[in-house]
Amino acid sequence: MDTTKYFNKKSLRPDRKWIRPEWIDYVLQNPVRIELQPDGRFRKWAAIPEANNRYLRVVTLEDGETVHNAFFDRRFKLG
Repeated sequence: MDTTKYFNKKSLRPDRKWIRPEWIDYVLQNPVRIELQPDGRFRKWAAIPEANNRYLRVVTLEDGETVHNAFFDRRFKLG
């Protein structure tokens, strides 16, 4: 998994360091929603069963694969 320097720094935060790389890979491969941001990056979401079905948002660069950010999105609603 390719990541940005920003992701590497933010992933050390206490509220994010428990996010598993395999969960990020799962979101990249199985998103329930994809949105294109104005800056060309992509937002992708998927529910993570091991995290009480909370939705993990993964933001990628324009290539759709390089991870720039990942966090559990409390505001996300499917539908």
